[in-house]
Amino acid sequence: MKVVKVFDPPLCCSTGVCGPKVDPALVRFAADLHWLANQKVAIERYNLAQQPQAFAANEAVKAALREHGNACLPLILVDGAVAGQGCYPSRRELARLAGVEPDAVEELPVLKSKCC
Repeated sequence: MKVVKVFDPPLCCSTGVCGPKVDPALVRFAADLHWLANQKVAIERYNLAQQPQAFAANEAVKAALREHGNACLPLILVDGAVAGQGCYPSRRELARLAGVEPDAVEELPVLKSKCC
């Protein structure tokens, strides 16, 4: 089973989908990770503001932060290797990275709404 780890920039909560101005990209990405987990892919997600120890404990993350600073976040690791940095991948890209059949990919529209 593939393991996808997401190292987010500092966010107000674990998903960043809260507050008065919700970023639609974060809403879409949270839904895409949920979809990927339903495809039997292990997902781990870390927020720099709430889980800095996870960033400090991972050599690939520390190296990316040293080289690029926070601009490398979000950082996506697949089975320990850097697979993406600086932006949230689409569901199709996540499926490709995780080795999920492309036929199973169904992009969902992002609804713009306020939270919290």
